[in-house]
Amino acid sequence: MTRERIQIFFLIAAAGGALGLPLVITSPTYLHILILLFFYAYLTTSWNLVGGFAGVLPLGHSTFVGIGAYTSTILSLQYGISPWIGMIIGGVLAAIAGVVIGMPTFKMRGAYFALATIAFAEGFRVMVENIDYLGPFFLNGPRGLQIPPLNVGLANFMFTGKSPYYYIILVMLAAVLILTYAISRSKLGYQLVAGGEEPEAAAALGINVARAKLIAMAMSSFLTALAGTFYARFTLFIHPKSAMSLDLSFEIAFIALIGGRGSIAGPVLGALLLRPVGDFSRIYFGDKLPGLHLIIFGVVLILVMIYQPRGLQEPLTRAYHRLLDRLSGKIEK
Repeated sequence: MTRERIQIFFLIAAAGGALGLPLVITSPTYLHILILLFFYAYLTTSWNLVGGFAGVLPLGHSTFVGIGAYTSTILSLQYGISPWIGMIIGGVLAAIAGVVIGMPTFKMRGAYFALATIAFAEGFRVMVENIDYLGPFFLNGPRGLQIPPLNVGLANFMFTGKSPYYYIILVMLAAVLILTYAISRSKLGYQLVAGGEEPEAAAALGINVARAKLIAMAMSSFLTALAGTFYARFTLFIHPKSAMSLDLSFEIAFIALIGGRGSIAGPVLGALLLRPVGDFSRIYFGDKLPGLHLIIFGVVLILVMIYQPRGLQEPLTRAYHRLLDRLSGKIEK
């Protein structure tokens, strides 16, 4: 029982520290970096539902970020619909798109599946970038959409400072982690793992592998689109090359692979390690060496795949459990 109490103490301490960080960190730059860190941790955890548990490697999740960002922004700018409602609508549209993309691509394996998702993502980005109108909806093509900083407040998902955005993305991250934990211990989670590791054996046991993967894809797409709305309201500007770029899709996958896909903590650990590296490389080397952060991610990925193929979460988890055993042993004495 002591071990469980220590874990609860660590969890409460981590939650308290996260909640109190904006009171300590007053620099807008560092708070901005923290918000992006949690943003990418959220994106990667959402990706992990299909890219981790289902054992596939989707490299086109920026599509769903773009669907969420553009849907909520267009509905807000053209029709005055609350971005909170637009967030849900964008999530539903992304889930439908995820199922449509997943139906043909889940029949492929390995590199073919990854390349197919890249093709869908890049095709969608090129389409949005080259048209001004999609029916009655104004996309503004390569110029993107600017969100005027009016009607500041929670109802309009717009704030003057960065602290509200910090707490919103923190709550979103906590919610998706709890959801991932629940799914990992549910019937769907076991079906996804079985279908990802041994699809033929899982099918022989009566598991509908394709159905399980499509459900995971729909959920992952929906959650990823919610992050798209957050990104749009946080930056107040969306552009096809920022909200739908392949760079974004690759970063999400890199973070998951390095942290440890298929685990609960892996995406968060990957984001904690890689996002500050990416942000500071952009700040100090962005003009001279654009794309340096992706090179760094690639080098780290190679090293991790050689020495820790299951991701950094495995050795860190072992170290954490050793610490728990030592602390519980000392307390019991």
